[in-house]
Amino acid sequence: MGGYRIDQRNKVKRVPERGHYDKSTVFEILDAGKICHASFVVDNQPFVIPTIYGRDGDCLYLHGATTSRLIKQLETGVQISLAVTHLDGLVLARSAFHHSMNYRSVVIFGTAKLVMEDNKMQALKVISDQLVPGRWEESRQPNAKELKATAVLEIKIDQASAKIRTGGPKDDKEDYDLDIWAGVVPMQTTYQAIIPDIELKNGIAIPKSVINLIN
Repeated sequence: MGGYRIDQRNKVKRVPERGHYDKSTVFEILDAGKICHASFVVDNQPFVIPTIYGRDGDCLYLHGATTSRLIKQLETGVQISLAVTHLDGLVLARSAFHHSMNYRSVVIFGTAKLVMEDNKMQALKVISDQLVPGRWEESRQPNAKELKATAVLEIKIDQASAKIRTGGPKDDKEDYDLDIWAGVVPMQTTYQAIIPDIELKNGIAIPKSVINLIN
């Protein structure tokens, strides 16, 4: 599968041994996420927009209203950086200075372009599958009016880097003798009991995509 080119733009500088540049690691972190933060600069003003996304190979897809700032700016070919982060635990050290977190994160770099009408439906399916695999086929497909009001951006991943921290706290040698508790509080995202829509017709069973999601 290979890896991404490393230079000053994507090289992990702080604790470089935590950096990963292979596509396998980058894709695994991206595929486990639902929301990214997209950053770009327009007229020297930086913006960061949280949004859902979908991945297909080396490409990420974002969507929004055709009138949104994100779409109107990025469809012109502005360079973009996206970040996805998973928080896996709080790392509590003996000293306040060495408190940390266990995490998996990815930062990608690319240039956005507008997805043409012929490919828009497939790109929207990719985004839908990122959220709930299989839900697209269970839902009513977008109609012509909805498609016209929606724009989709494609970002080919030109460069990327992942950064991962695991393990316990790393205190200064002299602090290990302190009578202070230290350790890790693991964290994970879980789905809770589903809540059917109050307008749901009687007799409609929970769909397969939702069952797969919560099991």
